[in-house]
Amino acid sequence: MTRPARLAIALAIVVAVVLWLTACSVPDAATSPGYVSGDGAVTEWDVGKRPGPLDFSATTFDGDALALADYRGQVVVVTTWYANCPPCRAEAPDLNALDALDGVSVIALNVRDDAATAQAFRRTFSTTYPLVDGTDGTAVAAMQGLVAMRAVPTALIIDANGMVAARTVGRVEASTMEALVRAAGEGST
Repeated sequence: MTRPARLAIALAIVVAVVLWLTACSVPDAATSPGYVSGDGAVTEWDVGKRPGPLDFSATTFDGDALALADYRGQVVVVTTWYANCPPCRAEAPDLNALDALDGVSVIALNVRDDAATAQAFRRTFSTTYPLVDGTDGTAVAAMQGLVAMRAVPTALIIDANGMVAARTVGRVEASTMEALVRAAGEGST
């Protein structure tokens, strides 16, 4: 193999590794500072020590107004995502299953994409939950004010009183997420 061919292969490998490592990072620091893929870490708060209440208003990619306060009385999973994030894509079926549970709603807050990209994601994964445009950063800022948001996906499990019962950073197993949702439901009044 010639030297130029070896250099071309080496360069291609370096580029592939860099792209793979940044696959879940959100490059636009103005709207999503420093988010990278998480490690599946889970944090839970006892009922009397839960941060909150969390509240934000936003618009879905379908053009509907959405206010988190309208979901009081049920457990809500608010997750950050964007269409090309591999763990976000992998967890979409799990989020559909959670959204189908009685007394549970999922809200997916997109931190990067335009409406066309979000709608393509909906069609690809048949999402049943609202896809919210969070690119202006206001909803993420509301969450960041309560708990650290360091990765995409990050999910906040909100109890029926609007308090943050748990946070997951990165993709977690469906059974873990379901257990966190059930625990949040049991701890609400």
